[in-house]
Amino acid sequence: MADTGSVLNERLKALGDNAFVRLNQLLSPLSPPPDLGHIALSVGEPQQQPPALLAETLARHAELWNRYPPIKGTPEFRAAAVAWLNRRFGIARGVLDPEHHVLPLSGTKEGLYLVTEMIVPQNKRGERPVVLIPSPFYQIYRGAAIMSGAEVVAVPATKETGFLPDFASLPADILRRTVLAFLCNPANPQGAIADAAQLTAAMALARRHDFVLIVDECYSEIWDTAPPPGALGVAAAGGSLDRVLVFHSLSKRSNAAGLRAGFVAGDPHLIAAFLSFRSYGGPQVPLPVQAAAAALLGDEDHVEQSRARYRSKIDTAERVLAGRFGFYRPQGGFFLWLDVGDGEKAAATLWREAAVRSVPGRYLALDEADGSNPGAAYIRLALVHDDAVIDEAARRISAVL
Repeated sequence: MADTGSVLNERLKALGDNAFVRLNQLLSPLSPPPDLGHIALSVGEPQQQPPALLAETLARHAELWNRYPPIKGTPEFRAAAVAWLNRRFGIARGVLDPEHHVLPLSGTKEGLYLVTEMIVPQNKRGERPVVLIPSPFYQIYRGAAIMSGAEVVAVPATKETGFLPDFASLPADILRRTVLAFLCNPANPQGAIADAAQLTAAMALARRHDFVLIVDECYSEIWDTAPPPGALGVAAAGGSLDRVLVFHSLSKRSNAAGLRAGFVAGDPHLIAAFLSFRSYGGPQVPLPVQAAAAALLGDEDHVEQSRARYRSKIDTAERVLAGRFGFYRPQGGFFLWLDVGDGEKAAATLWREAAVRSVPGRYLALDEADGSNPGAAYIRLALVHDDAVIDEAARRISAVL
């Protein structure tokens, strides 16, 4: 039997440095021009302020800070989450039950990690389990899979595949061992949206091969011309939530990244198991935070205003970058995925010559067996600043690259 310490060390070694550690290693030896202000487009942290409703609700519930919150969440929060899902995704009342279909999370990062720990078994049919992730990917997908002991299979999400992973194209021996697949919709960083037919196909694949489909919808409320479909809406229309979990957060929707409020919803059997699992190690969401989150979920005005501001940021970047670096308007989310030929070289050049901080696409994806990397040619830019800053950054990028 393998020594516990050696197993942990092997998994930590497999993790390696995350994208932002690698970015710091790339850029820290370089000195940007001293006469230029630094512009950080590397982190997807909303710079817009959350609505006043957030602070007002926290203040009204200040007397609750001294109480332990239930791990299951308050009835009010769960009801607000279900009511929002119903309105947003056209789910008939009664399909989702606040008692059995939803749980609060301290943001979605912890939930995505812990649910992976819960789902991944020691083996599947006597073989090492597989977790499927898109490539490029949100770093927690890979980290959670590795630390759970699974084999990570990164499925390229390239221009040729519509910037979405084609899980169905995988060999039968991989799908036979698959226990979990992650899908980000809209995709981070490419902004592609899986339509209802693609979501239906992904669910059918999960059920056919007995794995769980996790759909991370944290960017679902930032869209350009049409709202993305929700996996639960599609699943409900098909008559079954079996093997489907969706994750939502207020970080992007309500510009409330520091609130650490989100939820998971879906298959009631998985939700029940996750409730039991989280009761041992999952963080509880403070009662004032749940109250604020419920209030935010009940208000769409601030979301519409925020969405309009993000569209304006994309408009600003498009005026400068259209026709260059493979520029396209993302269907959802607030990232630009620019084809600059060599993302690592471009990121270093942009910092050294233009004081603009970006993320090489290579750092967000995994190398293929042939040594290629689906993100190698790209940089990711987070359009989170105001229009004036976005305009200045775009002009520097255009001039330097």
